[in-house]
Amino acid sequence: MPRPAGHEHNLIPVPPGSRTVPTRRSAATTRRGPTSNLRAATVLLSVAAGAGSAALQLLAGSPPTQHEPRVNLLADVNSEVSTAATATGIGGPTAGSGPLVLSAPSRSARDEVRLLDRAEQARKDRIAREEAERQRRAREAAEEEARHRVVAPVQGTITSNYGPRWGTTHYGLDIANVTGTPIVAPMRGVVLDAGPASGFGLWVRIQHEDGTITVYGHINSYAVSVGQQVEAGEVIAEVGNTGNSTGPHLHFEVWDPSSRKIDPLAWLQEGGANIG
Repeated sequence: MPRPAGHEHNLIPVPPGSRTVPTRRSAATTRRGPTSNLRAATVLLSVAAGAGSAALQLLAGSPPTQHEPRVNLLADVNSEVSTAATATGIGGPTAGSGPLVLSAPSRSARDEVRLLDRAEQARKDRIAREEAERQRRAREAAEEEARHRVVAPVQGTITSNYGPRWGTTHYGLDIANVTGTPIVAPMRGVVLDAGPASGFGLWVRIQHEDGTITVYGHINSYAVSVGQQVEAGEVIAEVGNTGNSTGPHLHFEVWDPSSRKIDPLAWLQEGGANIG
C-alpha cells in the first residue's frame, strides 16, 4: 500500500515480523516559534543587559580618563537602548514624538484690564439707574403728597365761620386781613372763573384734581385767568373789600365734587392747613 505523501517522517522502521504502529505527534506537544514581538523584546533585553553590564564594569573599574569619560559611555548606552526600541517597534515614544498637550488660550493683561473696566462700568451704570429710579419714586411721592396737601389760602383772623348766621346760613369762612394781602391756591387745580360776581364783587373759582371747587370772594384783584392751571401755594388774588362786604377780608368757600357746600375750616384742617 502506498504511503500518504507528507507523512514519511512519522514512520519508524521495525524488524521484520514485528507489527508496525505509526506514531502521531500530539497536538499538546506541538510548539510554535517565537513571535516577532517576543523576538524583538529579547533583542532589546539583550542589548540593554549588555550595555548595563558594560556600564557597571566601567563604574567598578579605574576612574575615567579625560579622553574616555563615563558620561559618554552612559550616553552610548542610552542611545543603544533607544535605537533597539525604535528598531523593534516596542517601548515608549521616541524623541520628537512626545504627547500632544492642548493648552487653553491665555488672555493677555490688556484683555484682563478691559474686562475689569467693563465690569466697573456696568456697576456704575447699575448704581446710576438705581439712583435715578429712587429719585423718580421720591418725586412721584412728593407730587402725590402735594396733590393731597392743603395750603391755607391766607393767614389772618377768622371773623365768621361756616354755619347759621343772622337767621340764615353762612356757607363760607371769613378771614380778615389788610387789603392787598396775597391769596394762594390751597391745592393744584384749574381756574373756572376770574372776574366780577354778584354779591362777591370780584371772585375766583378753582376746580381741583379731586373734583373739589374752592371760591374766593370780595377780592381786591386777581392774578389768574380762566383755564389756567395753578399749583398749591401759587398766588391767585389779593384780599379786598368788594361787593357786599363790611371790611377787607376773604370769603372762602369749599364745594365737594357734588357741588355741596361744606365746612371750609374742617376741610382745611383735614388737609393739614391751619389758619393762625
